[in-house]
Amino acid sequence: MARKNYSEDFRQQAVDLYLNTPGATFKAIASDLGIARGTLQNWVYAQHPEERTTAESATPTTAAPARGGTAAAKIARLQAALATEQDQRRKLETERDILRQAAKYFAGETNW
Repeated sequence: MARKNYSEDFRQQAVDLYLNTPGATFKAIASDLGIARGTLQNWVYAQHPEERTTAESATPTTAAPARGGTAAAKIARLQAALATEQDQRRKLETERDILRQAAKYFAGETNW
C-alpha cells in the first residue's frame, strides 16, 4: 500500500481538532478524518510531547450545577449551558472545515 502524504495544514488541523475536543480519543478523531490512529498519535506527540503522558490518563470532569436556587444561580447555569453549546458549535464547525479540506484533498488525489 502506498504511503500517503498529508499537507502540513491538514496535519495541524487534525492535531488542533484532537487537542480542542474534550474527551477525544485518537481512534475517534482518526476515524472521523479517515487516517490511521497511529498517524494522528504521531502527529500529536511530535508537536506536543507532553500529551504522551496526559493523553491516556485525562478524563473530562464537569460538575453538574444544582437545580433550583436563586435567579442569579439560574443565570449562571444558563450561561454555563450557553458556553457549552458555543464550544460544541465551534467544535462542529472545525470538524466540518477539516472534512471539507480532506474531501478536496482526496478528490484531487484520485487518478480515475
